[in-house]
Amino acid sequence: MISYEPFWLTLRISDETTYTLIHKHHISSSTLNRMRYNKAISTATLGRLCEILKCDVDDILQYEPDEQN
Repeated sequence: MISYEPFWLTLRISDETTYTLIHKHHISSSTLNRMRYNKAISTATLGRLCEILKCDVDDILQYEPDEQN
């Protein structure tokens, strides 16, 4: 499973907020909501978030093995 836990930590220490991501950088609120629930987002969005937050992909997501497998 992909977890966006690192994103929320990275966002917290950045100069950005969910408000600025939505209103200044035009990241949709539905994308942020999908990230809250660890749902899939596009690689284009991942790249955009890395650009905005000046970070690497591993600062946005991490892989966690499913406990069922």
